[in-house]
Amino acid sequence: MGSIFYWSFIGHIGVMQSLTTFSNLDTRLRKNLAAIFWAGLFFWSSMASQLPTLPLYIRSLTQSFDQIGIIMGSFAIGLLVCRSYLGKLSDRKGRRYTMRIGLIVAAIVPLCYAILPSIPLLILFRAIHGISIAAFAVSYSALISDLAPIEQRGEIIGYMSLVNPLGLAFGPAIGGLMQEAWGYQPLFITASLLAFAGLLLTTQIEDEGGERDRQIASATIVKPKFWQTFLNPRVRIPSTVLLLVGLSFGTLSAFMPILMQQKHIALNAGLFYMAAALSGFIIRFPVGRLSDEWGRGIFISIGIFFYGLSMAIIYLASHDYEFLLSGVAEGIGSGIVIPAIVALLADRTIPQERGYVFGMTWIGFDLGIAFAGPIMGKMISFVGITNIFAIATGLCIVGLVIFATQSNKTIHESFRFAIGKSSDRYAIKSAGISA
Repeated sequence: MGSIFYWSFIGHIGVMQSLTTFSNLDTRLRKNLAAIFWAGLFFWSSMASQLPTLPLYIRSLTQSFDQIGIIMGSFAIGLLVCRSYLGKLSDRKGRRYTMRIGLIVAAIVPLCYAILPSIPLLILFRAIHGISIAAFAVSYSALISDLAPIEQRGEIIGYMSLVNPLGLAFGPAIGGLMQEAWGYQPLFITASLLAFAGLLLTTQIEDEGGERDRQIASATIVKPKFWQTFLNPRVRIPSTVLLLVGLSFGTLSAFMPILMQQKHIALNAGLFYMAAALSGFIIRFPVGRLSDEWGRGIFISIGIFFYGLSMAIIYLASHDYEFLLSGVAEGIGSGIVIPAIVALLADRTIPQERGYVFGMTWIGFDLGIAFAGPIMGKMISFVGITNIFAIATGLCIVGLVIFATQSNKTIHESFRFAIGKSSDRYAIKSAGISA
């Protein structure tokens, strides 16, 4: 009970701090951030409404873990194929343009799930669905980075990233309850309507933070080739960390609801995501501001640790409260590591290349999701569904070791950066952090 009061108190302080921060911003900037926030909330609510239900929907059509893993993992095909292109497109055509592409795809595809329930078509639709995140998530993060004042960048990115845990709170609850009450078709229609509402809200975004200058520069600047950018340490290490986190998240999203069903856990999987959302919501208030003061490294390390802890708890869990506890740990992990990496990338880029570099870096996360379903689905027949979460725990440990030894220009500097004792040597000096 004491811990509940403690976290409530921390959340209350965080809310008050965020209100103070936003009240000090320019009125036009506040209006734009509000429109972007609500568009993001509807988008992630649409996506998250299908998290606890889609694996069960697929299982109602097939009993093959391989097929379930392939369908869930095919989501990342659209991400992998389109992420880099859409990142460059957002630099050239504008963030709103690609955000709208993502929302349109998110509105159409759930209707396809409902109308055409066959395994080959679900693989195709799931791959197309991945384009929605490829378009929306990169544009959203880049737009916030463009608009945020440099000295408050981490804080505002942290607050604006609250759309993710809030969407994970509302979406799975809506999806799980609708599926239990009315079945899958009304659920998919609701997911479509949520995305459409987000699309309408993008009409209220009036400014993109030097959009014309950025687009002119983006059209003329010579960007490094794909592999030259991807293998650069400033991109390669964050992308590798996201690959390992993505493998863990892909394992969780594909098989955690089925594991709960097999263990006869009397808990709606949507409540797991609600627990994750609540903890992720609370943790982002202090972390964003503190990352501006202490640096990004220590928070990325903490985030990876909590992600691994979540996987370990699922591996050991046999009661409903343990799954809820795992959800809390997963929420803390994602609530720290995702916005911290976004802020890290913003520090390491200029606006003219930001969408491109963001897209390149998040390829790691896409690959993790893409491989997690098929690989872990195949491994279930050898090690069992429970043990794949032990493997996911190990992947997070590997990610933490890589970050602690490779995130800066030497092993010594990397370790110091990972524990908050050194600055980021890849940061651009204008970002407000010494390079």
